Amino acid sequence: MSDPQAAQDLVARLGLLPHPEGGFFGESFRSPIQLTLPDGRIRAASTAIYFLLPMGAFSALHRVSSDEVWHFYDGDPLELTTITSGGILETRTLGRDLEAGQRPQFVVPAGVWQAAKPTQEKIGYSLVGCTVAPGFDFADFEMPVCDELGRLFPQHAAAIQILTRD
Repeated sequence: MSDPQAAQDLVARLGLLPHPEGGFFGESFRSPIQLTLPDGRIRAASTAIYFLLPMGAFSALHRVSSDEVWHFYDGDPLELTTITSGGILETRTLGRDLEAGQRPQFVVPAGVWQAAKPTQEKIGYSLVGCTVAPGFDFADFEMPVCDELGRLFPQHAAAIQILTRD
């Protein structure tokens, strides 16, 4: 049985803040090494965050312009949905049960749409980490509303409806 207070305790202990895509986050690392990207933007070589999704919450479909590695830490397994620019939708589960096909990490390539949500309600949250390289900057973050993504990928309207905010 899940404990609703457990997620709030982790938010407090890790100093997490609400994230625009849903859930809570806290940056745990920002490389002091700076990179100049081919288009002239300057970014940290890498960044890392803690990311917590309480039961019932979800990370809305979004994309970033860097590769993002998701790492499973604790709690309920996390369902990670991606949509490539070519319209291929895939869902993977991050977690500890390797025999059930879960994996402790997954890489979302730069520019791929991504969303996440806890899959069970045993513990009451999913705690993961996200490492982005080149480092994350909100200037490189897109989170469209349902209608915008629905026009791009009408074949995935049902999933998009569930995993977006208006």
